Amino acid sequence: MSNKSKVEEMEDEPKKGQTEESTELNEEHIEAENAEQNEEELSEEEKLREDLAKEKEKFLRLFAEFENYKRRTSKERMDLFKTAGQEVIVAMLPILDDFDRALKELSKSEDKEMFKGVELISNKFRETLKNKGLEQVEVEPGDAFDAEVHDAITQIPAPDKKMKGKIIDVVEKGFKLGDRIIRHPKVVVGN
Repeated sequence: MSNKSKVEEMEDEPKKGQTEESTELNEEHIEAENAEQNEEELSEEEKLREDLAKEKEKFLRLFAEFENYKRRTSKERMDLFKTAGQEVIVAMLPILDDFDRALKELSKSEDKEMFKGVELISNKFRETLKNKGLEQVEVEPGDAFDAEVHDAITQIPAPDKKMKGKIIDVVEKGFKLGDRIIRHPKVVVGN
């Protein structure tokens, strides 16, 4: 028995060694799995943080784009209102010129009542346009010619040296709407 027991002990020893090794391996394996799970948890958490950061960035870009859209459409709307008013006023300028010519001719006639009636209508029309922002560009003969403001339709020899490069006559009045010139005054310049 003693032989048997020694043999059994010897056989049992490798089994015990294997068990101890396998226990150590199992513990290492379990630790590795735990580490992988922790890494997976961390990587899952990192993924969620990255996703959150991406969504925040996407939201901020979308918000900025929307703000730009609001600003742009608001500006376009204001420009549209100004442009729509400008087109109507520009269309009324020839009528204003006709009133000036009519008043000039009626002042020569004997019928002063007709002159007063046309003058009242003309003044009312001018005031209405003035309330909408229309202003006349003031140009007098003798003023210096400015190519950015005036529209020279012709040049004639100056009557004297002082009038050289200056406005000699105003053929058509100019008007501006706000700060913008919508019709340049047509002038004759001396050379």
